[in-house]
Amino acid sequence: MTIEQELMQRLERDEDKMIAIRRHLHEHPELSNEERETHDYIKRFYQGMACTVKDCGTGYGITVDIDSGKPGPKLGLRADFDGLAIDEDNDLSFKSQNRGVMHACGHDAHTAYLMVLAKNLIELKDKLRGSIRIIHQPAEEKAPSGAQKMIAGGVLDNVDHVIGLHVMSTMPLGTVAYHLGESQTGRSNFTVKFIGKGGHGSMPQLSNDAIVAGSYFVMAVQTIVSRRVEPNAHASVTIGSFDGAGTSNAIKESVTLKGDIRIMQESTRTVIEQQLEQLIKGTEAMFGVKAEYEIVKDVPVLYNDPDFTKQIVKSLKAEVANVPEITEVSDLGAQDPSEDFSYYALQKSCSFLYIGCDVDDGQTHPHHSPNFMLDERSLLIAAKTAGLATVHYLMD
Repeated sequence: MTIEQELMQRLERDEDKMIAIRRHLHEHPELSNEERETHDYIKRFYQGMACTVKDCGTGYGITVDIDSGKPGPKLGLRADFDGLAIDEDNDLSFKSQNRGVMHACGHDAHTAYLMVLAKNLIELKDKLRGSIRIIHQPAEEKAPSGAQKMIAGGVLDNVDHVIGLHVMSTMPLGTVAYHLGESQTGRSNFTVKFIGKGGHGSMPQLSNDAIVAGSYFVMAVQTIVSRRVEPNAHASVTIGSFDGAGTSNAIKESVTLKGDIRIMQESTRTVIEQQLEQLIKGTEAMFGVKAEYEIVKDVPVLYNDPDFTKQIVKSLKAEVANVPEITEVSDLGAQDPSEDFSYYALQKSCSFLYIGCDVDDGQTHPHHSPNFMLDERSLLIAAKTAGLATVHYLMD
């Protein structure tokens, strides 16, 4: 029996364990930078195993080092474990018990598959070469990200490559996907406060309406992508919050707007941020208001190293006939959401893969929605995908 076959059999045997872990985590989600109980649960899982477990970074990050005792490369495997500030709207026996918090993006599945995969890699380490660093990362959903904190804590020291996975409710169960090069958008956030002069609705000439200035700005922002960004570039600018609540007969003195920028090339980020500043200053001049603003560069563009990703895809396609759960391995194309795995890819040669988890019930269950759901059979597929990539990397 080859090591690939042995690992696949072990993962099949432990599928129920993966699902049980996932359900426990789903029932007890915690927000970014508040994942104390999740951190403790993960660390307890590794007690007594032949590995080195350490806290990493200034948050709740954990590394698990698996050393074969033989020379070779060091591969990182990363999964995130934070939840979102969402009230779950699913009728599940393991529905979130923490009101206002939910695993609505599949991070519970990521952590569960990686914990069980790590357990089996520990038990098989004598048949491998080199070493593996398991990266259990908090705070993927909130800046400053857990990836940044763990990198500052040395998580990538001596690591050659890193692999990450994400379950995707937009993909059918059984599909595994990848993309080469720029694969997920980079993100910036901005806040703008326009300050005018409040007054009575019957005497607008004595006031300076901040709502009018803010409304103009909202419409003007729409021209950035349509008129200032190259048509072939992938970009969006969204105003997600306009805080101008007041009364019907009072002119607002100030309004605060919050927005989101997504790009697929860093040069596009520069163009959009420069245009945004120009529009803010132009709105100040046009309406005689004062603007206070902040533009924060958040997540970089996620770059999948083409050579490393091709190596992984080649190994998966070579084994797919022996893994009936995987029905397809294909290029998904670039994805619109952002992902802080991109910080690892700035430092090391990385690859981020996608695992279909669509629930076949005739409904959509989008990520970050109160009714997000996943087909739990995707956990075994994720574990087998990462397991095969790991074994091939450390045996070739």
